Amino acid sequence: QVQLAEFGGGSVDSGGSLTLSCGVSGYDYFGRCLAWFRQSPDKEREAVVETDGYGHPNYADSVKGRFTIFRDNAKNTLYLQMNDLKPEDTAIYYCATEGTTADALYSAGWYFGYFGQGTQVTVSS
Repeated sequence: QVQLAEFGGGSVDSGGSLTLSCGVSGYDYFGRCLAWFRQSPDKEREAVVETDGYGHPNYADSVKGRFTIFRDNAKNTLYLQMNDLKPEDTAIYYCATEGTTADALYSAGWYFGYFGQGTQVTVSS
């Protein structure tokens, strides 16, 4: 059974930084696509960044140059380093893995069907 657990959310002032982490278990992590999504109130869940099995990232325009995704395959852990945070970055952040489940979201050529419970990021102006 695939399980994902995000950590590291919190409240920061505009311009601040946070690093989110996501532990992945029950899943052949190596060489698979992973992603971070976020969802703000009254908005659909959107992809922030995806990374393919080779670690090549694909960032949303809104976070390019500010966010960095990286993965530690030995620890089955995915990270999201977020710098220069803005109030519009406020959302619940979810990590996700490939999967064609009934609720899968399609982004950048992949279906992401498994999500964690999410972690809240709040940025104050």
